[in-house]
Formats: sequence, C-alpha cells, structure tokens
Amino acid sequence: MGTTTQKDQAEGGFNASLAHGLASLDDLVRIQKTRQLPLLGGIIFDFDNTLATLSSPHAQFMEEGARTAQSYMESTGMELFPEFWEQIIDARLFAAKKSEEEEEEHIANDTMSFLLQFCGYPASRMDEKVLHASVELFYAPEMTGWKLADGVLPTLEELQAMGLKLAIVANYPCERVFQRTIDYLQLRPYFDMILCSASVEWRKPNPEIFQPILDRWDLQPYEAAVVGDSMKHDVYGGHQLGTMTVHCRIFEPDPQMVYDDEQLTGTCQPDAEVDDFRQLTGIARSWL
Repeated sequence: MGTTTQKDQAEGGFNASLAHGLASLDDLVRIQKTRQLPLLGGIIFDFDNTLATLSSPHAQFMEEGARTAQSYMESTGMELFPEFWEQIIDARLFAAKKSEEEEEEHIANDTMSFLLQFCGYPASRMDEKVLHASVELFYAPEMTGWKLADGVLPTLEELQAMGLKLAIVANYPCERVFQRTIDYLQLRPYFDMILCSASVEWRKPNPEIFQPILDRWDLQPYEAAVVGDSMKHDVYGGHQLGTMTVHCRIFEPDPQMVYDDEQLTGTCQPDAEVDDFRQLTGIARSWL
C-alpha cells in the first residue's frame, strides 16, 4: 500500500471541506498553502463600467449609429420609413431585455434581420453584406466612445507581473464590434482570453460563460476571481461558479443596476470591494 503524502492529506482535507461547505476564505488560504499552490491563479474581468465607461450617454451613441445605419441601407436601394432608425434602437433594447431574462444572448445581426422582416425584407430578400455593414454602422459610434478607468493599464501590468492570468468576459450582443473595441483601447496585450456573450450565446450570471476561461487556464473556480461592477452579473455569477469576487464601484451605476443589486441583498456578498481600479493590486497580492 502506498504512503500517504502531505499533498494527499491536503487534497483529502480540501475535498472534505468542499463536501461540507467551506466555512470561510481563511479555510481556502490554509488548504492552498498546504498544497503549496497560490490561492489566486487568474482574474476574469467584466468590461463596461469596470475596465472602461462610455464618454457620453449611451442613447446619444445609439441614435447616431441608428441614423447612419438607416442612411446606408437606403443608399443601397432599400425603402424604409422615415423614422426607422428609432425602431433599430427599440429592437436592440427589446433584445437586451429578452437576453437578460433568458441569460442567453440575442445577437445583433439576428435582431436587425428580425426587424427588417417587418419592412418587407425577409432573409430571402436581404443582402447579407448589407445587413452585416448596417449592424456595424449602428454600433460604430460607441465602439470608439469608451474610455478606460483611471489606472487600468498600469494595474494590469502589475497583475501580469505577479504571474496572474487575465481574461475579459462581457455581456455584449456583437462579437466583432466588441473585439474591435478591445483593440481600440489597446487592451489585448494584457489578456490571455477575451470573450463576449455573442460568441457563446450564454450571458452572465450563467456560470457556463466563465467555464471556457477556467478550462483554458486549467484552474479550479476557487483559484480564480471575477471582478465587475454588477452584483447580479459578476458577483452573483462568480458566486454561483465558486470563484472569489470583487465588486467594482468605480463608476456611477444606472438605476436598473441599483435595483438589481438591491434584489441580491443578503443573497451573496463579494469577497472585496474597490472604488479605484488600482486597489486591485493590493487585493490580488493578499490573495497570493
């Protein structure tokens, strides 16, 4: 019979603790130290109002984009009623509401295609290239309308220097626009993986959306942290998955987020809170 090693004992204690529910974060720290592994191996960030925020009201960007998209479609010979641009915005907001309820993304191309059916342009009549370009024009103003939170780039550099893996997981209905936004903000070099809901269809807080990141990193949930501004999407999503969580209070939340956060009072609590992005360095260091 083989000899029981210190690591075997630690693994056994760890699994037993999981089975009965860990009493506190201190238990995780103690167990991980015994296993001679760092507690924190990677951080999964939200994007909007965590890493960056829009420089102007969202409604302003949507109106500009919707008007441009309508003008472009009409320039190709499509016949649309004068205020069609308003319907583009309404369709996006309705799709976002349904996505939120179902925790499954309604992607931008499908939303635009569905709307155009009511104007006599079903898929059989619609030029796919025109549809694709119209969606991009609609989202284009906000793509370049983001600005990074103070201290984001130097903080990401410090986290990388600690040996941490970094990723972004965001709820967003257009994959190609989101990835271009990341490039516009010059964030890509800091992240091992960048994922948005339009590419996988799940939406936060569904824990399934985080799993590809953990699989790539070969980490268990308790070895990762989810950082974001939404208690519902980020903190609760991480809580369901079993990660550590950080609630960002850097930017002023909108009324819907305030309401959603209030509904989770007493249900789950973040492991840490920050009101300045640069505070993440100290938190990460303490979890190492």
